[in-house]
Formats: sequence, C-alpha cells, structure tokens
Amino acid sequence: MPARLPLLVLALAQLVIALDYNIVYVALPDIGAGLGFPEHDLQWVVSAYVVTTGGFLLLGGRAADLLGRRRTFVAAALVYAGASLVGGFCRTPGALVAVRAVQGIGGSLLFPATLSLINTIYAEGPDRNRALAVWGAAGAGGLCFGSLLGGVLVEAFGWPSVFFVNVPVAVAIAWAGRVLFPADVPRPGTRRFDLAGALTGTGGITLLVFLLVHAPAAGWSGASVLVSAVLSPTLLTLFAVVETRSRDPLVPTRLFRHRSLVAAMAVTAVYSATFGSVPYFLTLYLQNVRGYGALATGLAFLVPAVVVAAGTRAGERAVVAVGVRRMLAGGMALGALGAAGLGLALTEHGSYPLLLPGIVLLGLGQGAAWTGMWITAAAGVAPEDQGVASGLASTSLQVGGAVGLAGLVALAGAVGRHPGNGAPPDGTRAAVFAIAAAIACAVPLALAVRTKTESP
Repeated sequence: MPARLPLLVLALAQLVIALDYNIVYVALPDIGAGLGFPEHDLQWVVSAYVVTTGGFLLLGGRAADLLGRRRTFVAAALVYAGASLVGGFCRTPGALVAVRAVQGIGGSLLFPATLSLINTIYAEGPDRNRALAVWGAAGAGGLCFGSLLGGVLVEAFGWPSVFFVNVPVAVAIAWAGRVLFPADVPRPGTRRFDLAGALTGTGGITLLVFLLVHAPAAGWSGASVLVSAVLSPTLLTLFAVVETRSRDPLVPTRLFRHRSLVAAMAVTAVYSATFGSVPYFLTLYLQNVRGYGALATGLAFLVPAVVVAAGTRAGERAVVAVGVRRMLAGGMALGALGAAGLGLALTEHGSYPLLLPGIVLLGLGQGAAWTGMWITAAAGVAPEDQGVASGLASTSLQVGGAVGLAGLVALAGAVGRHPGNGAPPDGTRAAVFAIAAAIACAVPLALAVRTKTESP
C-alpha cells in the first residue's frame, strides 16, 4: 500500500487545484455585480487563471526538478494561500483578474510538483498506480464538487468566500508537505537554469493559450488577437532553437525519445479537449435550457463527481487485469458511448434522469482514462526528469483544453444560429456529439501506447 499520509496531502493538493478551477463559475454573476465588471470582461475571472496556468506549467515542472520537489510544492501552496486571501478582499475588477493570474502561476507550480512527487515517492507499478488513482479521484471530485461548494458558499456568505475557503487548506498542505515529504536531494553538478528557454517557452505558450481563450469572444481580427497570433509561433520557434543548443535545456530533447510520454501528451490533449469541455456545455444546458440555479447546478454535478472518482479506482484495477494500453482505450471507448448518449438526452424538455445513463458511462470512461494517461506519462522517465515530464503532459492538458473548448464553442454558436428543428439546445447537442466523435477517434491512439512492461 502507498504511504497514506503523504498521499493524503498530495490528493488534497490536487483537490485544491481542481476546486480553484471550477469554484468561481457559479460565483461569476455575483462577482460581476459586486465589483462592477463590464459584461464582456467577466470571463477573465476564469480565463486569467487558465492562461497563466497553461503558460507556466513547463517552467513549474523544471523548477520542481532543479529547485526540489518538496520546496516547490510548499512554495506553490503558499502562493495559492496568499493569492486567495487577497482575492477575497479585492474591490476592483483589475485587482481580481491579477489575483486569478497569480493563482494560475501557483497552479502551474503545484500541479507538476504534486505529480512528480507521486512519481518519485511511489515505485512504478501497483503502488504508483494506486496513488495516481487516489490523486485522480481527488481531482475529479474537486472539478465537480467545486460547482456545488461554490453555490453553497455564494448563497450563504457571498462571493469572497470562494476565495477565502482556499486559504486554510493551502496553508495546511504547505505545512504537511514540509513535514511529510522526503527532503530534496541536491542535484549532482552545477544547477543551470535555462533562462532563454524559460522566457521563450513560457511566453509562447502563454500567448497561445491567451489567443485560444480570448479570440472566440473578442473576434479573430482584434489587435490583441493578431499580435498574439504572430508572437506565439515566433516565440515557440525560438524556444525550439534555444532548446537544441542549450547545455541544460528547460525541456531535454531526450524526453521525446520516450514513446509512452509522447503518446500520453497526445492522449492528454484530446482528453482535455473532449472530456474537459463537457461540464461547460452541461452547465449551459442545465441553466439556460432547464432553468437551474447555481445551487441546483452544483447538486446536478454530484453524480458525475462520484462516477468519475469510481472510474479512477476501476481504472487502477483494470491496469492489473488488462494492462495500461487496453484500459486507456477502453476508457476512451466508454466515454465516447457516454457522450453520444448524453447528446441524445439533451432535449428541450428532457429531465435530469434522462441524462444519467450518458453521464455514468462518460464519467466511468473519464476516470479510467485519467488514471491511465498519467501512468503512461510517467512510465520509464528518470526521477530527475519527472518534474518536466509532468509539466509537458500537463501543458498538453491545458493547451488541448483551450483548443477544444474554443472549437466546440464556435461549433455550438454556428449550429445555434441555424437551428435545424428550432430547439434551443441544438448548438449544445452538436458540441456534445462532436465530443463523442473526437473521443472515439482517440481510441486507436490509446491502443498505440506502449510502456516497458507491455507488449503489442
């Protein structure tokens, strides 16, 4: 059995990351009214977090390798606590957006540090798989329970409470991580930090995520969008050149010789673009079509939370029975079936019970695939590279999610303007059916995954 107390702390860290991503959604109307946000700027309460998290993940992963995993974990948790405390006291839109950006940087440090700690504390095999399943279940619970907790807190205490709730938990995990995790071992030789790689890579990815998040709402011809569209590929090209010439690169090219890591990055991007976009469209359906309030919407996500958590544990057991490759492909196939069923149930007068078969299949597949892709990403990677490998996989998660959601929102908008049967949820249904098709197309990709313990 994995060591329980360190695993509890790591699971709580993942819970905080996931909660912080989702908890503000249901508070947005109150935040907008309370701080006087212009309607078109309110999205940046969410987007500022997404952009900085996605942009700084590679830097966060390498920081864990160079500066120490425990040290990075503790520092990131304290950044979270401090930013959350300030966020609850914000009284202007600009200040709150800045706080969300700082929280995103905290997430970009905490996520790869947490994942690399799991991959170094627990040996590859059953112990690591079990730890990843528990960690994944905590993340799934945070994503879904975030909506419920946000609804309860906003109705009882107002919108600042969705920030204050993070403070004691983040401080507690920082203290526990300092006490329970193994001390950081000095790296052999001189530690070099790839400043040029950090600046070009972080800048390029941040601008790419900004472009994908901002352009659908602002239009693709806006000045900020066009500047980002030029600068992002330019900086990423420079980053590739710098990395091939650096003596101690931010992203060592040897990592791309790990077929399992490269395959996991591809699967992770598709996973985030598809499974990760479902809550957005399900929330739109429940609130705009079915008329649910914030609390009712949060309650509706209880079943997905429980099912996804169950899927992560089922995935851990399935790895033993059929191997990572088949389990990952099976999770994707199950998710595709669930998304298709959910799309069929999204009718103008449909009830919540009609959504449940699709939600259950989708959640089980999502949980199983989540466990499988992180097992794959860590397989065969040396301990000194686990941080940046985690950063690569999690960057794929963020960029894939931004690309997927932007494309699906555009699709839903196009279909919604030309409704085939005149039903309001046509655009949402089209997006969910597209999600089902994309997940199904990822099944062959999952079957191509190989780890050192599996044969074709």
